[in-house]
Amino acid sequence: MRPTATALAALTLAATALTACGNGSGSSPNTIKVSFKQSTDNSIKVMDTYLAGIKKQFEKKYPGKKVELVPIKAPDSEYYTKLQQMLRSPRTAPDLVYEDTFLINSDITSGYLKPLDPYLAKWPDWRQFIDTAKSAAKGEDGKTYGVPDGTDTRGLWFDRRVFRKAGLPTDWQPKTWDDVLSAARTIKQKVPGVTPLNVYTGKPAGERATMQGFEMLLYGTGDGTSDPLYDSGSKKWIAGSQGFKDSLKFVETVYKEKLGPDVSDALDPNFATTVNGELLPQGRLGIDLDGSWLPQAWLPGSGHEWKGWAGQLGLAYMPTQHGQAPGKVSMSGGWTWAVPAKAAHPDLAFDFIRTMQTKDNARKWYIANSGIAVRKDVASDPAYATAQPGIKFFTDLVASTHYRPAYPAYPKVSTAVQDAMEGVSTGDQSVEKAAGGYDATLKDVTGDQVIQK
Repeated sequence: MRPTATALAALTLAATALTACGNGSGSSPNTIKVSFKQSTDNSIKVMDTYLAGIKKQFEKKYPGKKVELVPIKAPDSEYYTKLQQMLRSPRTAPDLVYEDTFLINSDITSGYLKPLDPYLAKWPDWRQFIDTAKSAAKGEDGKTYGVPDGTDTRGLWFDRRVFRKAGLPTDWQPKTWDDVLSAARTIKQKVPGVTPLNVYTGKPAGERATMQGFEMLLYGTGDGTSDPLYDSGSKKWIAGSQGFKDSLKFVETVYKEKLGPDVSDALDPNFATTVNGELLPQGRLGIDLDGSWLPQAWLPGSGHEWKGWAGQLGLAYMPTQHGQAPGKVSMSGGWTWAVPAKAAHPDLAFDFIRTMQTKDNARKWYIANSGIAVRKDVASDPAYATAQPGIKFFTDLVASTHYRPAYPAYPKVSTAVQDAMEGVSTGDQSVEKAAGGYDATLKDVTGDQVIQK
């Protein structure tokens, strides 16, 4: 992904700030630097609060050792760019970084991360992690480069207040895409002033558009048994599929019929903050295609505290295109903690991971950030399962979820998807032209490792 001028300026500032602290992670033999993504919403301090608690535990357990937390406050796409810039030099590389699973293989291939297998082999708790979560942090060389701190699933959030006004059932469960669009059209007609349906789109939304938006559609176009983006048999990416065009058509319909937000709002990189902090709590959004983590924005102390959300919002799974088996679709991702190849203190960095990932600390984190447990002992703990409304709904979706083909080319493939979505959302491109542009870019960014459907 090519950084914008704004992003490059921010990178320079970030690098300067890190260097000014005393030559990056090597500034002190007793201080480790932990870099993480800080929410762009100033009122959400879930990660900051959690890490501050872990820092305190760590410094008590390891007398004389210090932890310096290095937050990166940026939208997703800028965070990834800043992180990669930091990882390139021993002067700016932290000792521990927060890595999205969609980017980890790209960073592994670039030589930015250190394999953790020697540490994991001596860590009894590693046996508690579910296999799918472990695989998300593996490189093509079979080595593991990150410790997952949870996963997520996705579905349809809908506002019962809006549905009542529209005359729609408050136990709504659509069976097809047409059912989703039909409900949105009814809301548009009967509840003026409310955005009927939010589907994230375009490059400013980054992976949120690709995963919450497009892939939740694309992975519901087939029979659920094969990946519609990547053919594992031939190890090639898929171009020219009807499912891809159908998914673009859905996005085009949402914006062409004005069932979604204004395009100018949808293309604001911070639009998710508006959705979580304003539109949903204020009853101004009918249906939101989104993730399991939303309630973290509404918990006490979040700045958007919303005590009654569980009674006012309903949950429905995203249906397949025509209601074909398996009937529902979800995508799962998640984040990992990884040690940079150029980290000055890798041993201490892994000790910090072990401190974060005790059963008690992991449970505390999953509950605080509305995450889905990837530790078996936490998933079976009643204190986790009953901690928050919606946890069971989203945890049950893990059985039928899909994972992105997070190979090294994926970040560029994802950007090509966002370009195609943006083209049909703004009306600048037809579905055929946007799909053709995607196919051409796909060949370029994958070195022509493509098969035609």
